[in-house]
Amino acid sequence: MATKFVFITGGVASSLGKGITAAALGRLLKCRGYSVSVCKLDPYLNVDPGTMNPYQHGEVYVTDDGAETDLDIGHYERFIDEKLSRDNNATSGQIYQTVIERERAGGYNGGTVQIIPHITDEIQARVMRAAARTHPDVLIVEIGGTVGDIEGQPFLEAIRQIRWSVGPENSAFIHVTLIPYLHAAGELKSKPTQHSVKELLSIGIQPDILVCRSEMPVGPDLRGKIARFCNVDADCVIENLNAPSLYSVPLMLEEEGLCRAVCKKLCLAQREAKLDAWREMVRREQFPNKKCKIAIVGKYIQLQDAYLSIVESLKHAGIANDARVEIWMVAAEDVTDGNAATLLADADGVLIPGGFGTRGLAGKIAAARYARENGVPMLGICLGMQMAVVEFARNVLGYGDAHSSEVDPDTKHPVIDLMPDQLQNLDAQSGAMKIGGTLRLGGYDCTIQPNTLAARLYGKETIRERHRHRYEFNNAFRGDFVRAGMVLSGRNELRDLVEIVELPDHPFYIGVQFHPEFQSRPDSPHPLFTGLVAAALKARG
Repeated sequence: MATKFVFITGGVASSLGKGITAAALGRLLKCRGYSVSVCKLDPYLNVDPGTMNPYQHGEVYVTDDGAETDLDIGHYERFIDEKLSRDNNATSGQIYQTVIERERAGGYNGGTVQIIPHITDEIQARVMRAAARTHPDVLIVEIGGTVGDIEGQPFLEAIRQIRWSVGPENSAFIHVTLIPYLHAAGELKSKPTQHSVKELLSIGIQPDILVCRSEMPVGPDLRGKIARFCNVDADCVIENLNAPSLYSVPLMLEEEGLCRAVCKKLCLAQREAKLDAWREMVRREQFPNKKCKIAIVGKYIQLQDAYLSIVESLKHAGIANDARVEIWMVAAEDVTDGNAATLLADADGVLIPGGFGTRGLAGKIAAARYARENGVPMLGICLGMQMAVVEFARNVLGYGDAHSSEVDPDTKHPVIDLMPDQLQNLDAQSGAMKIGGTLRLGGYDCTIQPNTLAARLYGKETIRERHRHRYEFNNAFRGDFVRAGMVLSGRNELRDLVEIVELPDHPFYIGVQFHPEFQSRPDSPHPLFTGLVAAALKARG
């Protein structure tokens, strides 16, 4: 059948969970046997989030084809367990760039280029491209931002036009809104939702379903009132209370009838949802029998979304190990060789994540040294792996000035160095690095050395993992590390690059150049995280 479309907008306030709603709906449709894909349209003018500070927009999620995307793409992949691509995320920056480049090339035959129809046509083309890539039964499209934002208006106009091009029976509009509870009055208020729907109506969009976020139950009388004043059926006013975990949201929305309402609007058969395995996974998450504490020694700890996929991956590993993983954020700049033993004493395991820039690197190196010397399970990811390599070079090989050439271009021991093909991204005049879209991005194959920790964890010889970095392990120092006892257990054969390092005489000490967190799923946890949590539990005793 032809792809049907679900468009999800948000009103009243940001951060209401449109992305989780989209992801949860995708899981519910997939559990009914429908094929699903999800697309995110972001109204900001950045071409992609790749150059954004994590405090601005949370983590940058990387797809297998190398797109730097919004973190909601990660939610989608984790919930629907499908690999998405650059076609599943578009920004205003990309849209306007495409239209302007086309105009510069004479693509509009001298015509006046306008928001309508040229920008809105390009938005529609991006949506249709996402649908054409995998031909899903249902494509869920989330519109970033909040209704009323100036930058979002072209996107709303575009999806309004799509409804009439595909037909009302092939499209549905879901509006995620807020029902605030006024503690002074002791009651929920529907007026903000009414005004938000009125804003949508003013541009020609009538929502079919309202997903109402609230901290208190939305009773039948209030639902009836919302339905009357917002022109929707009463059974299409869906309560969405705060959930004990992200993964319980699909179960809550299933009880509320969200997917049944969507299937009805899209003229899809009302199939039974096969959610038993998902329910069991949620039960294990909420009622574990063991616990451990993992310290994340990072640079961006004030915003948990900066490490969202890592946090979720640790939760997945906890589910697999029947354990609750207490995640303890430690500011890397606070850690030194002198205090690491005190700061990290309560940690059963240490995770050193990626990042960019010089801030906090000394703390990451100190954390790696503490874990290595004290037998504490450690997983280093990307920059975390690189700093573990630097620490080993300094304190085991005796190269006191060892560092990454990114940080110290004059070091005599650049154990982490710029890839040769990155030299083309240096500005010819200033020597500065061009940063936008110039990293090693996306999925690359890695061959694992037999009889290593990596081989035991993965259980296969060849893996494929996603990357986001510019600097690599310097092959000129391979022999030194191997002779000193470090095992280089994973390698990209095509480019002869070290991907995984580990210490065989340590309970669990492994660093990876890639980002395993992008491939972990709640019902299929990544083996590196599962191994870290298992080792932490063993260390805890």
